[in-house]
Amino acid sequence: MRRKASLVLLAFAVFFAALSPLLRWYAFPRLAKIPAGQYQEMVLEAKPATLLEYGSMKAKKVEKVTIVQTLKGNVEESEKIERSAGRDVVVWDSLSYVQGPDGKMVSAIPERYIFDAHTQAPVHATGEMVDGDRVRREGIEFKWPFLTEKRDYAYFDAQTRTSAPIHYKGERTFRGMDVYYFEQTIPWTKVRYPKKMPMPGIDATKLEEQTGTTRWYTTKRMFWVDPVTGAPVNGEEIHREELRGGSLLGGRDKVTAFAGHVKMREDYIDSTVELVSANRVAVLMLTSYLPWGFLFLGAALLALALYLEARGRGPRDPAGGEALRPEPVGV
Repeated sequence: MRRKASLVLLAFAVFFAALSPLLRWYAFPRLAKIPAGQYQEMVLEAKPATLLEYGSMKAKKVEKVTIVQTLKGNVEESEKIERSAGRDVVVWDSLSYVQGPDGKMVSAIPERYIFDAHTQAPVHATGEMVDGDRVRREGIEFKWPFLTEKRDYAYFDAQTRTSAPIHYKGERTFRGMDVYYFEQTIPWTKVRYPKKMPMPGIDATKLEEQTGTTRWYTTKRMFWVDPVTGAPVNGEEIHREELRGGSLLGGRDKVTAFAGHVKMREDYIDSTVELVSANRVAVLMLTSYLPWGFLFLGAALLALALYLEARGRGPRDPAGGEALRPEPVGV
């Protein structure tokens, strides 16, 4: 009976020991993915800020400028691309809507970001764009890969339509979470005008051609990223825009279009930390808790099986209880 029990325990020990690496290296890369229908909204504010008043073409100090960013998963488009790409794809339709202190629009820039649901690597397909302009992304945007590494990544900048390194700057603690801190600086670069601006009757796509006035931009962006899920729990930008030269400025060399330290609003930081903390547990179940738990369970079952086998092979008492005496041999 002991031998049969030890064999059963040995079988379970082998099963759990084999399941441990399978969960981590086979199941996790296939099960961990961004849902195609995800919706997320984020509100950021620059308080105070400098903002161009387009009526007078003068920069003014304002109490705050608000940026509302929305990400909406386009399930229909992702399914279309998956059929040709042969892998799980996410299509995010995003909008960055900037409004002044009076609630009126300053700019609205739509964007379509297409990426691999598991690795977050960009997928190049029809429809990939920024503000209606076709782009070809390299690197990440909005989110880091699961199990983020301590290294630099290529990060796409929507204003310049190019990718540049975002540098790993070390570990930090943010709201009780251990996170990785990243920084990217985009130097002054000439960029396109947003197609939607508070300038009635003016075609922004022809503004530079008609006036000779160019738009320039620089930013320093900072992200605090949860390394397990790859999701930022906080983001900030020190952002500046200028209009330079041309007839639009009335002889001036340049004017500030926007300047401010953009930060996530506190209530959105709280909800983001809560959401990422919950998702973090799900990822850790597949990468740490279950694999290590099954490994230790397998080792414990193996030890118990060997113990029972050793007990089963020990010396036994003769059946009858007393030792038999030898009969005397007659002469």
